[in-house]
Amino acid sequence: MKSGNSRTFRRPRPVSLPTGVASFRGMDISCAFATSPATPDHIALAESLGYRRAWCYDSPALYPDVWVALALAAERTSRIELGPAVLVPSLRHPMTNAAAIATLALLAPGRLNVAVGAGFTGRYVLGQKPMRWADVAAYVRVLRALLRGEEAEWEGSVIRMIHPAGFAPDRPIEVPILIASDGPKGAAVAAELGDGLFLAGRFDVPSPRPDWVARLTFGTVLDDGESPSAPRVVEAAGHGAAVVYHALYERGVGALDGMPGGATWRAAVEAVPAATRHLAIHEGHLVAPNERDRVALAEAPGFVESFSFTGPAAALRERLDQMAESGITEVAYQPAGPDIPRELEAFARLRD
Repeated sequence: MKSGNSRTFRRPRPVSLPTGVASFRGMDISCAFATSPATPDHIALAESLGYRRAWCYDSPALYPDVWVALALAAERTSRIELGPAVLVPSLRHPMTNAAAIATLALLAPGRLNVAVGAGFTGRYVLGQKPMRWADVAAYVRVLRALLRGEEAEWEGSVIRMIHPAGFAPDRPIEVPILIASDGPKGAAVAAELGDGLFLAGRFDVPSPRPDWVARLTFGTVLDDGESPSAPRVVEAAGHGAAVVYHALYERGVGALDGMPGGATWRAAVEAVPAATRHLAIHEGHLVAPNERDRVALAEAPGFVESFSFTGPAAALRERLDQMAESGITEVAYQPAGPDIPRELEAFARLRD
């Protein structure tokens, strides 16, 4: 039985961009979605606007199934790359994700990427803490072995993809796998097993610097003269600021009370019984501010602009410059609010 430690695929960088694909100072411009029934149509729009990749969140307690959404998007597109970001190993048996990857590889050949992580909301909303990185690494090793067509051991049994001809692509199935982590343990797993890093909470790139570093980004491009506290801005970007409260609280970081609106937010969430508090914390996660988020944000003017990728176009281009200089090679922008097409179009214009 093979160990599954070797890798068969590493995406070389830099890559040549297909005609019409968006970039900014050499960074790929991609998009990400809190997966909804409308996501396949939004991905089709993103393709027409030149986005390089579309990533879809995988949090079953909050959003529709990520693989169904990606399959529907594959049928409506022809160029844009697709993938889940991020898969949380504890949510599915490795064979289940291997079969889903194989299916999408058939529907969108050459367009599939996968990100895997230890879990943030995907586990916290279930009342669980993130996985140990050793367990994530073990899962990725087995997943890669399965995609190569090898035998692997999982939960004490030998498993292998035995799909008949025509039921899955021939093995090996070559799919890039990014590791989603903002910390050193995840970065070490990425260096050993991944094709790059998918960042969400940090802008500096850890050393040694991977060739492929995607950075998740939330916010909105302000219209000329628009106030950062305008109702439209809160609806389109409040989710990206409120997640700071969620993350600091879940990770036990004492700085929460020192944040604008932080003490108010904590008091509101701790009024919820402990047994169901994890549900209240993540209600509306990365879709829209929930009731507690809105109360806290209302007493924190400027918080949305400071803690999300929100501002006038010129200011956001400067921030993109800084990201490119730091070693980030891909920006994955997540639109939100009632007018996602508007958000996608405004962000795409930043590349001009």
